[in-house]
Amino acid sequence: MYQFRAYLLPIVFLSWLLLAATLLASDCSINGFPLVRNISELPQSNYGREGLSHITLAGSLIHGLKEASIMIEVWLQTFSPGSQTPIHRHSCEEVFVVLKGTGTLYHASDSHGKYPGQPKAFPIFANSTFIVPVNDVHQVLFYHLKFCQVVYKNSAGSCLVYCFRVAEGIVKIAISFLFPSVSNTDNSEDLQLLAIVSRPPVKVFMYEDWSMPHTAARLKFPFYWDEHCFDSSVKDEL
Repeated sequence: MYQFRAYLLPIVFLSWLLLAATLLASDCSINGFPLVRNISELPQSNYGREGLSHITLAGSLIHGLKEASIMIEVWLQTFSPGSQTPIHRHSCEEVFVVLKGTGTLYHASDSHGKYPGQPKAFPIFANSTFIVPVNDVHQVLFYHLKFCQVVYKNSAGSCLVYCFRVAEGIVKIAISFLFPSVSNTDNSEDLQLLAIVSRPPVKVFMYEDWSMPHTAARLKFPFYWDEHCFDSSVKDEL
């Protein structure tokens, strides 16, 4: 009996070491990451969406965040000129901080109707912030300022701006708005957003257009940047 235990102890100890090494080396556990990280060295991808660069700075799955009472994720997203998010909604809140660039938030707040309906357009710009409530259908678009024209400037320095897009070979006015004087006018900059998302991992319902019924929206879960670390055996509390 004692001889059996003598053989068993090294095996158990070796197994524990191998398990610990696996957890430490995993890219889906916070134990595998240094306390301070260089953002420019973090993994980034467009996840098949042209014009997007996504970095998960702090994630519930990839970094193993466990504090349920304040569970959030933090993303850094960069959009190139002409790119956009899909029209979508999700059962979480989003807080955005625009770090640089200019763009447009389309927001349809009526989540109780059969479909989103005509959205309202809001200009977003460097040093601005906005919050998207739970299940509000929205979309973010980026318009390069070289496709915009100032048509009026008031005494406070704010400008009435028309931005254009090309659809089926026809130049159309995409949006017009009163742009603050503090806006970023560097034509070389992309639109860069810091996003803080509640209740991760995020469940996203995507729409083909603003008249698509809510019941027909396509669910994407786990979302593209959560697929690698998603564990289907974990119970969903939402």
